[in-house]
Amino acid sequence: MLRKIVRIDAATCNGCGQCVTACAEGALKIVNGKATLVSESYCDGLGACLGKCPMDAIIIEEREVAAFDEGAAHEHVHAAASHTGGAGHFAGGCPGSATRTFERAPAGTATVSAGESESQLSTWPVQLKLVPPTAGFLHGADILVSADCVPFALADFHARYLAGKALLVGCPKLDDLKYYADKLTAIMRTAQPRSLTVLRMEVPCCAGIAAAVVTARDSASPGVPVAVKTIGIGGSVVREELL
Repeated sequence: MLRKIVRIDAATCNGCGQCVTACAEGALKIVNGKATLVSESYCDGLGACLGKCPMDAIIIEEREVAAFDEGAAHEHVHAAASHTGGAGHFAGGCPGSATRTFERAPAGTATVSAGESESQLSTWPVQLKLVPPTAGFLHGADILVSADCVPFALADFHARYLAGKALLVGCPKLDDLKYYADKLTAIMRTAQPRSLTVLRMEVPCCAGIAAAVVTARDSASPGVPVAVKTIGIGGSVVREELL
Protein backbone atom coordinates (compact mmCIF):
# COMPACT_ATOMS: atom_id res chain seq x y z
CA MET A 1 0.00 0.00 0.00
CA LEU A 2 1.04 3.62 -0.47
CA ARG A 3 1.73 5.17 2.95
CA LYS A 4 4.22 7.22 4.96
CA ILE A 5 7.29 5.50 6.36
CA VAL A 6 10.78 6.44 7.57
CA ARG A 7 13.86 6.42 5.39
CA ILE A 8 17.36 6.53 6.89
CA ASP A 9 20.35 8.03 5.11
CA ALA A 10 23.07 5.56 6.07
CA ALA A 11 25.81 7.90 4.88
CA THR A 12 24.67 10.59 7.34
CA CYS A 13 23.71 8.35 10.29
CA ASN A 14 26.34 8.26 13.04
CA GLY A 15 24.86 5.26 14.83
CA CYS A 16 24.08 7.12 18.08
CA GLY A 17 20.93 5.04 18.61
CA GLN A 18 18.71 7.89 19.84
CA CYS A 19 16.11 7.07 17.19
CA VAL A 20 16.07 3.46 18.40
CA THR A 21 15.11 4.35 21.96
CA ALA A 22 12.51 6.84 20.65
CA CYS A 23 10.66 4.18 18.60
CA ALA A 24 7.96 2.58 20.77
CA GLU A 25 7.21 0.04 18.03
CA GLY A 26 10.75 -1.34 17.95
CA ALA A 27 10.98 -0.66 14.21
CA LEU A 28 14.62 0.47 14.35
CA LYS A 29 17.86 -1.06 15.53
CA ILE A 30 21.57 -0.45 15.10
CA VAL A 31 23.20 -2.78 12.57
CA ASN A 32 26.90 -2.45 11.76
CA GLY A 33 26.94 0.98 13.39
CA LYS A 34 23.95 2.38 11.47
CA ALA A 35 20.25 2.78 12.27
CA THR A 36 18.24 0.27 10.26
CA LEU A 37 14.52 -0.34 9.72
CA VAL A 38 13.79 -3.78 11.15
CA SER A 39 10.51 -4.26 9.29
CA GLU A 40 8.27 -1.95 7.29
CA SER A 41 5.23 -3.41 9.05
CA TYR A 42 6.57 -2.22 12.44
CA CYS A 43 6.88 1.43 11.38
CA ASP A 44 3.74 3.55 11.86
CA GLY A 45 5.20 6.43 9.85
CA LEU A 46 4.42 9.02 12.53
CA GLY A 47 8.08 9.98 12.92
CA ALA A 48 8.66 9.93 16.68
CA CYS A 49 12.29 9.24 15.81
CA LEU A 50 12.77 12.38 13.69
CA GLY A 51 13.37 14.84 16.51
CA LYS A 52 15.83 12.47 18.18
CA CYS A 53 18.30 12.34 15.28
CA PRO A 54 21.14 14.84 15.79
CA MET A 55 22.35 14.26 12.23
CA ASP A 56 18.98 14.77 10.49
CA ALA A 57 19.52 11.39 8.84
CA ILE A 58 15.86 10.36 8.99
CA ILE A 59 12.99 11.60 6.83
CA ILE A 60 9.39 10.56 6.33
CA GLU A 61 8.53 9.67 2.76
CA GLU A 62 5.52 8.15 1.02
CA ARG A 63 6.07 4.93 -0.89
CA GLU A 64 4.62 1.48 -1.60
CA VAL A 65 5.29 -0.65 1.49
CA ALA A 66 3.60 -3.22 3.68
CA ALA A 67 0.82 -1.92 5.91
CA PHE A 68 1.62 -1.02 9.50
CA ASP A 69 0.76 -4.02 11.69
CA GLU A 70 0.21 -2.73 15.22
CA GLY A 71 -0.35 -6.22 16.63
CA ALA A 72 2.87 -7.57 15.14
CA ALA A 73 4.82 -4.54 16.38
CA HIS A 74 3.43 -5.05 19.89
CA GLU A 75 4.42 -8.72 19.87
CA HIS A 76 7.87 -7.79 18.57
CA VAL A 77 8.39 -5.30 21.40
CA HIS A 78 7.09 -7.77 23.99
CA ALA A 79 9.38 -10.52 22.72
CA ALA A 80 12.42 -8.22 22.82
CA ALA A 81 11.55 -7.03 26.36
CA SER A 82 11.22 -10.65 27.48
CA HIS A 83 14.60 -11.41 25.94
CA THR A 84 16.20 -8.66 28.02
CA GLY A 85 14.55 -9.80 31.21
CA GLY A 86 11.66 -7.32 31.18
CA ALA A 87 14.12 -4.46 31.48
CA GLY A 88 11.63 -1.79 30.49
CA HIS A 89 11.88 0.45 27.42
CA PHE A 90 12.50 -1.56 24.28
CA ALA A 91 15.75 -0.52 22.68
CA GLY A 92 15.23 -1.93 19.19
CA GLY A 93 17.74 -4.76 19.38
CA CYS A 94 20.15 -2.97 21.72
CA PRO A 95 19.68 -4.62 25.14
CA GLY A 96 22.41 -2.42 26.60
CA SER A 97 20.20 0.66 26.15
CA ALA A 98 17.08 -0.83 27.74
CA THR A 99 15.98 1.06 30.84
CA ARG A 100 16.24 -0.81 34.11
CA THR A 101 16.52 -0.28 37.84
CA PHE A 102 18.48 -2.07 40.56
CA GLU A 103 17.70 -2.53 44.22
CA ARG A 104 20.49 -1.06 46.32
CA ALA A 105 21.04 -1.24 50.06
CA PRO A 106 21.55 2.18 51.68
CA ALA A 107 25.15 3.38 51.55
CA GLY A 108 27.19 1.83 54.35
CA THR A 109 24.81 -1.10 55.00
CA ALA A 110 25.62 -3.56 52.22
CA THR A 111 27.98 -6.45 52.83
CA VAL A 112 31.06 -6.18 50.62
CA SER A 113 34.48 -7.74 50.65
CA ALA A 114 37.30 -5.93 52.39
CA GLY A 115 38.73 -3.14 50.24
CA GLU A 116 35.63 -2.93 48.00
CA SER A 117 33.25 -0.01 47.71
CA GLU A 118 29.46 -0.22 47.48
CA SER A 119 27.93 0.84 44.16
CA GLN A 120 24.91 3.10 44.51
CA LEU A 121 23.98 3.10 40.81
CA SER A 122 20.31 2.11 40.66
CA THR A 123 19.21 3.14 37.15
CA TRP A 124 20.33 2.40 33.59
CA PRO A 125 21.24 3.78 31.10
CA VAL A 126 23.02 6.81 32.53
CA GLN A 127 24.03 8.79 29.43
CA LEU A 128 21.64 11.69 28.90
CA LYS A 129 21.50 10.92 25.17
CA LEU A 130 20.26 7.40 25.82
CA VAL A 131 17.69 7.90 28.60
CA PRO A 132 14.15 8.31 27.19
CA PRO A 133 12.00 11.01 28.86
CA THR A 134 9.41 8.29 29.52
CA ALA A 135 11.79 6.13 31.58
CA GLY A 136 9.85 5.00 34.63
CA PHE A 137 12.72 5.60 37.03
CA LEU A 138 12.60 9.35 36.29
CA HIS A 139 9.02 9.92 37.45
CA GLY A 140 8.94 11.94 40.65
CA ALA A 141 12.60 11.11 41.19
CA ASP A 142 15.51 12.92 42.74
CA ILE A 143 17.57 13.42 39.57
CA LEU A 144 21.34 13.82 39.60
CA VAL A 145 22.80 15.42 36.46
CA SER A 146 26.55 14.95 36.44
CA ALA A 147 29.31 16.03 34.10
CA ASP A 148 31.02 12.80 33.11
CA CYS A 149 34.40 13.80 34.57
CA VAL A 150 32.99 14.26 38.09
CA PRO A 151 33.05 10.61 39.27
CA PHE A 152 36.75 10.41 38.40
CA ALA A 153 37.60 13.44 40.52
CA LEU A 154 35.17 12.92 43.40
CA ALA A 155 36.24 9.95 45.52
CA ASP A 156 32.95 9.57 47.42
CA PHE A 157 30.67 10.19 44.43
CA HIS A 158 28.56 7.05 45.02
CA ALA A 159 27.95 7.30 48.75
CA ARG A 160 27.74 11.09 48.95
CA TYR A 161 25.73 12.02 45.85
CA LEU A 162 24.48 9.05 43.83
CA ALA A 163 22.64 7.04 46.50
CA GLY A 164 18.88 7.16 45.93
CA LYS A 165 19.06 9.24 42.77
CA ALA A 166 18.36 8.69 39.08
CA LEU A 167 21.58 9.53 37.22
CA LEU A 168 21.98 11.46 33.94
CA VAL A 169 25.52 11.95 32.64
CA GLY A 170 26.84 14.19 29.89
CA CYS A 171 29.72 16.35 28.69
CA PRO A 172 28.89 19.99 27.89
CA LYS A 173 32.25 20.42 26.16
CA LEU A 174 31.82 17.61 23.64
CA ASP A 175 28.05 17.54 23.12
CA ASP A 176 25.35 19.91 21.88
CA LEU A 177 24.06 22.05 24.76
CA LYS A 178 20.84 22.93 22.93
CA TYR A 179 20.15 19.23 22.59
CA TYR A 180 20.82 18.81 26.32
CA ALA A 181 18.42 21.63 27.20
CA ASP A 182 15.72 20.25 24.90
CA LYS A 183 16.14 16.69 26.20
CA LEU A 184 16.13 17.81 29.82
CA THR A 185 13.02 19.93 29.18
CA ALA A 186 11.25 16.86 27.80
CA ILE A 187 12.38 14.81 30.80
CA MET A 188 11.20 17.38 33.32
CA ARG A 189 7.90 17.96 31.56
CA THR A 190 7.20 14.23 31.48
CA ALA A 191 8.74 13.05 34.74
CA GLN A 192 8.02 16.01 37.08
CA PRO A 193 11.11 15.29 39.23
CA ARG A 194 11.12 15.91 42.96
CA SER A 195 14.58 17.48 43.04
CA LEU A 196 17.48 18.31 40.74
CA THR A 197 21.16 18.19 41.65
CA VAL A 198 23.93 19.15 39.24
CA LEU A 199 27.57 18.15 39.68
CA ARG A 200 29.98 20.02 37.41
CA MET A 201 33.72 20.43 37.26
CA GLU A 202 35.38 23.77 38.01
CA VAL A 203 36.60 24.23 34.41
CA PRO A 204 34.65 27.01 32.63
CA CYS A 205 33.25 24.84 29.84
CA CYS A 206 31.48 22.67 32.41
CA ALA A 207 29.15 25.52 33.36
CA GLY A 208 27.08 24.55 30.34
CA ILE A 209 25.58 21.48 31.96
CA ALA A 210 24.20 23.52 34.86
CA ALA A 211 22.90 26.14 32.42
CA ALA A 212 21.08 23.44 30.41
CA VAL A 213 19.41 22.09 33.57
CA VAL A 214 18.33 25.57 34.71
CA THR A 215 16.97 26.39 31.24
CA ALA A 216 14.97 23.15 31.22
CA ARG A 217 13.75 23.71 34.78
CA ASP A 218 12.57 27.24 33.99
CA SER A 219 10.66 25.95 30.98
CA ALA A 220 9.09 22.79 32.38
CA SER A 221 9.29 22.68 36.20
CA PRO A 222 9.79 26.23 37.51
CA GLY A 223 9.05 25.27 41.11
CA VAL A 224 11.87 22.74 41.41
CA PRO A 225 15.11 24.06 42.95
CA VAL A 226 18.41 23.18 41.28
CA ALA A 227 21.34 22.49 43.60
CA VAL A 228 24.63 23.02 41.74
CA LYS A 229 27.88 21.75 43.22
CA THR A 230 31.18 22.62 41.57
CA ILE A 231 33.94 20.03 41.95
CA GLY A 232 37.59 21.01 41.83
CA ILE A 233 40.06 19.03 39.75
CA GLY A 234 41.71 18.04 43.01
CA GLY A 235 38.53 16.34 44.18
CA SER A 236 36.98 18.81 46.63
CA VAL A 237 33.69 20.73 46.46
CA VAL A 238 34.74 24.30 45.74
CA ARG A 239 31.32 25.95 45.44
CA GLU A 240 27.66 25.18 46.18
CA GLU A 241 24.67 27.11 44.79
CA LEU A 242 20.88 26.82 44.90
CA LEU A 243 19.33 28.19 41.72
